[in-house]
Amino acid sequence: MEQAIRRILSAIGENPDREGLIKTPQRVQKAYQFLMKGYSEDPEAILKSAMYEEECNHMIIVRDIEVYSMCEHHLLPFFGKCHIGYIARNKVYGVSKLARLVECYARRLQVQERLTQQIAASLMGPMDIEGVGVIIEARHLCMMMRGVEKQNSRMVSSAMLGSFRNEHSTRMEFLNLAGVK
Repeated sequence: MEQAIRRILSAIGENPDREGLIKTPQRVQKAYQFLMKGYSEDPEAILKSAMYEEECNHMIIVRDIEVYSMCEHHLLPFFGKCHIGYIARNKVYGVSKLARLVECYARRLQVQERLTQQIAASLMGPMDIEGVGVIIEARHLCMMMRGVEKQNSRMVSSAMLGSFRNEHSTRMEFLNLAGVK
């Protein structure tokens, strides 16, 4: 990777041997390893590590989970918030595991639409939950600092599964409690 970064620096007209860039290939490699750490994590294992028996059959929502990811089309960041809601059937996920799940999928090359779907599908898997809703609101630097250059643009994606998809009142309760307008 370091050699590839040196070639990129040369290709854009920079001197990879100048003082400010000498260690850049190592720094970029280290940054990319961190930014793409989701490839080495198992989403199912994350969720299964904290499932608890609890007499709970109502909606549970975690709002405003920070999301930082990399657009697979331009290798530029997108960032925002994720809101997750689910209806349990006598089991609940540890709340931090929801944020870890988001992080696991976000720390890969992504498109927001797939990221949203992956989170929702993973939550439906390990437990017999009634339904799940996931909403991501994000700003994409590929739209903000290049191309159309629309700095105030924001993309919103949602995935509704089970009762969140099939029951209008459940979906509306989630949207209202998640604060999505």
